[in-house]
Parts: sequence; C-alpha cells; structure tokens
Amino acid sequence: MSTVQTVTMDFAGRPLSIETGRLAKQADASALVRYGDTMVLVTVVISPEPVDADFLPLRVDFEEKMYAVGRIPGGFFKREGRPSEEAVLTCRRIDRPIRPLLPAGLRNEVQVIAIPMSAETQDSVDLAALIGASAALHLSPVPFEGPFGAAQIGIVGGELTLNPSFEQLEESDLNLLLVATRNGIVMVEFEGNSVPEDLLLQATVMAEEACQPVVEIIEELREKAGKPKGDYPIWQPRPEIAQQVRERAYDRICQAVEELNKTRRKQMLDDITDELVAALEGQYPDAERDVKAVIEDLIKERVRRIVLDEKRRVDGRALDELRPITCEVGLLPRAHGSSLFTRGETQVATITTLGAVYDQRMVRTLEEEDYSRFMHHYNFPPFCVGETRALRGPGRREIGHGHLAQKALESVLPAEEEFPYTIRLVSEVLESNGSSSMASVCASSLSLMDAGVPIKKAVAGVSIGLIYEGPDRYATLTDIQGLEDHAGHMDFKVAGTRDGINALHLDMKVQGLPTAVLEQALEQAKRARLQILDIMDQVLSAPRPHLSAYAPRMHCIKIDPEKIGLLIGPGGRTIRGLQDKYDVEIDVADDGTVTVFGRDGEKVQQCHDAIDEMMRDIQVGEVYNAKVISTVPFGAFVELLPGREALLHISHLAWEHVNKTEDVLKVGDEIPVKVIEVDDDGKVRVSRKELLPRPTAGGGKGGHGSGNNHKPRGKKRDHSNPGGARPETQGRPYLRDKKRN
Repeated sequence: MSTVQTVTMDFAGRPLSIETGRLAKQADASALVRYGDTMVLVTVVISPEPVDADFLPLRVDFEEKMYAVGRIPGGFFKREGRPSEEAVLTCRRIDRPIRPLLPAGLRNEVQVIAIPMSAETQDSVDLAALIGASAALHLSPVPFEGPFGAAQIGIVGGELTLNPSFEQLEESDLNLLLVATRNGIVMVEFEGNSVPEDLLLQATVMAEEACQPVVEIIEELREKAGKPKGDYPIWQPRPEIAQQVRERAYDRICQAVEELNKTRRKQMLDDITDELVAALEGQYPDAERDVKAVIEDLIKERVRRIVLDEKRRVDGRALDELRPITCEVGLLPRAHGSSLFTRGETQVATITTLGAVYDQRMVRTLEEEDYSRFMHHYNFPPFCVGETRALRGPGRREIGHGHLAQKALESVLPAEEEFPYTIRLVSEVLESNGSSSMASVCASSLSLMDAGVPIKKAVAGVSIGLIYEGPDRYATLTDIQGLEDHAGHMDFKVAGTRDGINALHLDMKVQGLPTAVLEQALEQAKRARLQILDIMDQVLSAPRPHLSAYAPRMHCIKIDPEKIGLLIGPGGRTIRGLQDKYDVEIDVADDGTVTVFGRDGEKVQQCHDAIDEMMRDIQVGEVYNAKVISTVPFGAFVELLPGREALLHISHLAWEHVNKTEDVLKVGDEIPVKVIEVDDDGKVRVSRKELLPRPTAGGGKGGHGSGNNHKPRGKKRDHSNPGGARPETQGRPYLRDKKRN
C-alpha cells in the first residue's frame, strides 16, 4: 500500500497543501491540491509505448464538476456535458506551460486530467489546477523539465496583492496569472484597464518571486514520493537522412525561406520535400517523416541565423518594423458595424451586431453564474491558410484567441446604464500569416466605432516574437509573421490603448524567460501599438455619433421597484399588451430598470413614453378617458392607464340614484372620469358624475349626490366616507397591484 505524503506552505496568507498517495493510485501520478477550501485532483498517465505521430501527443482536460460548488447541472440529463468555453480556457492555461518542458521528440501519449472537487470563490481553481499539474508531472515517470509554480496578482486597495479572491479580482484593474520555473517565466495571462508597462512589470516580478516557494515544495514532495523517470524513446530524424537533406537542398531551402510571398514559399518547400522523399525513399524506408523534420529544422536554423547574425528579418524588415497596414470601415451595408484590417498577409473582417438584453450569454462556471452582454467570436476557416478541411465548431485555439481579443476590448466598453445593448463581435480571419488574433483586436475596435458604440478609447494589438540563444544573445521581433512564429521561441501578444495594456498573452518554447527580455518586448510592443493606433485614427478616430439605420433601437427607463407589478399587470397582461401594441420587447430588472427594445425607433419611443406615463403618480383632480375593466354590485373597476386601475363607486356613476351598475356601464366602455381620491397606499377612486352636468334644484328623483335637496333619513351620514360608499366596501383595494411573476 502506498504511503500518503503531504507538503504544505503558507501562500499569500492561506494554507496550500499538495498530497499524493491517497487518491487515484492507479494513475502514473496524482496530486491533490488544497488551497483554502478549493481542492483539485490532477492525474497524469503516460502510455507505455509510443504512438505513430509526428507531434508531441499531449492532452490536457479540465473536468468542470458542479458538485464542487453544490449545484446540480442543468439540462435534461442533469450531468456535465461538453466543456464550457471557460473550461476550455482553463485547459489551455494548463497545457501552455507544460509543452516547453517536455521533449519535442516524445511520442508516448501523455494525458493530464484536472478535476475540481471543491471550489470556493476565495481561491482560484485555475491556480490550484496549474500547481497540481506541475506536481503530478514532476512525481510521474514523464520526462518533465519542471516543476513550475503559479501565482496570481491583482490590485486591492491600490496595492498589488498576491492571490486575491475572486470578488477582489472583479473590482481590480489588473489580473495577472503567471507561471514560472527556476529558470524564468514560461506563461503569462493578463487583463487590465490600460495598465502602464511599469506597473505590469512590477506585478510580473512579484508573481515570479511568489512561484519559487511553490517550486520548492513540489521538489520536496518528489524527494518523498516521486517515481523514477522513465526511459522513453525520443524521436529524432535519422542522422544519415539529415546529412543527405542538408547536402542536397540546404541552399534551396535558404532561398525559399526568403521568398516574400507565403503561398510561393510553401510551394517551393513542398517541391523540395517531394523531390527529396522520392530520391531517398528507396534507400531509406518511410523517409518522408524524417525529411520533413529535417527541413523544418533547417528552416528554423536559417531564420535564426538571419536574425541573430545578419540583424534583419526574412522579409527584409528591421527587427522593430511593422508590416504594411490598411484599414476599412463600413464594409457591409446591412451590418450594424463592420471593418477590415489587413497587416501584411494577415486579414481580418469583424462584424458588430447589437442585440437586446435577452440576447445576453449565460456564463456558468465554478466561480460565477451570471450573464455577459459582450461576446467576441473568432473564426479561422481553412481557406485563410490555403487549406481544405471539414468545417466544424471552434477548437481550443479559436476559443482562446477570441477570448484574448474579448479581454482586450471589455474595459473600453461603455457602462450598461449608458449603452444597454448586448454586443456581439465576430472576427472572420480571411487570410493568415501570423498575428491574426491581434489583427482581430484592431478590426474589432474599428467595427465597434463604425457601429456607433461609444467606446472610451481605441484598442490595437501586436505580437512580439523572440529568437533566443541565451540571456546574452537574443532578438525581439515586432509583428511576427507565421514563419518567424514557427522558428522563434516566444509568442508575446500585447493589446491595449494609448494609455496602457488591456490584455497580454505569453507563450514560450524555452524553459524560462528572464524578466529583462519581457521588459524589452513590452517597450517594443508599446511603440508598435502607438503606430497602429495612428494608422487606425486616419480611418476612424472616434465612434460614429449615430447607430446604423439597421441597428435596433433601445431605451431605458428607471421605475420604482414597488411599481414593477403595475408594469407586469395581472398574469402579465399589461406588459404583453405594450409589447403587442408597439411591436417591442420589454425587459424588467429587479432594481426597476426597464429596457424597451425594437426595430422601429419611433415605436420604441412611444412605448417608452407610455411606460413613463403609466409610472407617474396620479393626482387628485386629473381627468382620464378610462376603460371599464369589470363591473361589481358596488360600482366598476376602470383602467386609467395600462396597469393602473381605480374604483368607480356606484354612487359616483351619476348624480341621480343608480340601482345597478350595468344600467349605466358595461365592460369595454370608455368613459371620462375624474380622480377624487388617492390614499397613502396609492389606491385611487374616481368619479364619473363630477364630469356630468349637475341637476337643477328640485329636478329629478332624489339621489345621494351633493346636489340632492332631499334630507337623508335614518342614521347621521358618516363624513369619513366622502363618496358615500356602503360600509361593506370600506377598505376594498381600489388599485390592483399585480406582483411580478
């Protein structure tokens, strides 16, 4: 029986423990991470034999379990289904720092599964899952060059704070998630509100330092319970094939690398590959995989020599030079907003669609359950890179790139009170040769302004690459194209405004990045971002003053929450009547915010005015053209305004005596009435007779009105009952308030 081993530490004022040996013992390794009351189990299994693949077969899964937060999943089956977008993003966060720490030639399948078993909002599930993955891999036989630690930084009370709670991050202008080994940074995710570069660097240094004690306790746990590392074969191309390819084709490969047109370059390299495979296949069975791998290595070698030795780019640019940029807006005449952003051979069209409150997306994660009014969807069809493949739903890459652009734009959106529309952006990548996610940020900013969305500032993004041979020999590259991304060691995406950074995403292919390199890359990204914003400003420098003629119209009105029932009406009759009459949709929030949404702006305004009129206080002396809703023995209930009913007592139907209400009125009649009383509870009484000619003295039969000369018999009249209502009607509700469904 295995022995349970545990290591603990204080992590930002809360206990962090990592345990192994008690759960999931048939996995190659498992780690149960507990941080506060958040617990995540992470397992690692590696296949005993390599698979037939030409890539590292690593798979990371994050299984959202609703029992972790005491909820039952929705849907018919009441069990967890396909991963949510938020779960996919967590998978990517775990996957990205693992890949550079595994041998590229490993062909044994590696699967990492993270299962949150308990979750609280005080502690991040992602943070615990990252630490658990690092620990499980380090304990396992997998040839993992870790471990790494993870830390999160926010701003609380104006101060940088380590591992803030979820609620504190909601209020923070900065949210940094960083993963680091002893050698340096391997992954960064950041979102903020125009955060200056120097503040971001302070947060980065703080997070990297916080990772080191986590690395130490994982090392301690391995000493206690780690398994010997396995002797797994690391695939490499056969040396004799590598030599043949170099001798036969090196010069032609170098020539192809410097071909400016991506399509022609690909064709040249394909021709070289086909020729070499045909020449070597007879001598070396299954030579194709080896040939392709050697050509890839030679391409990387040549790109790195051009940059580090010749101090230039393969397309002739300077190291900090942008590719040519063009922008267009108003591309699609019927869309609410549209733009086209082209940078080199990367081209993105973004379309803005404005919708109603009910179009918001439900976001249900282990940490929150809320609605989102802003969505950015990123599509990467096969034609954008000249390929053919089946069109399916978005993959992890598309979801990740779309989320990055969404984070870059969220902080510049107007407040919901100012602009209550639901906003959906769709970025269609039409051509791709590197940095398509940052092109989608630029296109989205322009599209929002073209739609008339009053964003606070324009946003632009750029990718910075890196050729790295060590801390003393490296070069950072502005606006990398696909070849440089493939041959380089870093993809550093930075998006923001003129005032600072809104979103950042760092992936590494080396086992640690010094902070000095990150600082240089940030400065280079800032200069490029300002250049791009200058170009964008020449096309559209501010949001259009008016929405598109094809955009729906929306008005908001704030009402007293106590009057929500009036707007809803009995069984929803009032609100449905307004929607049908004006051809609109009406949404009512618990705080009394009423949103009217429709395609016809004039009808939206009319409905808005009708609701405003309905919600105002009714005053004594006002005259209404009322509709009879129902008749009762003691009078009738009439509707003054939609949802606002009042009692018309039988004694106020006419100056003469009325024996039966139906002798004067029937349901559906419209009659003028005058308000004669509004009590403290808002109940209203009206009179019809006050608007009728008063009978002459002595004329007609005696009634109970003030014009009657006949003296009443019996008991003295009760003047506390001014309308002459019968005693049994006292206290009857005159205004029917229908509570909200």
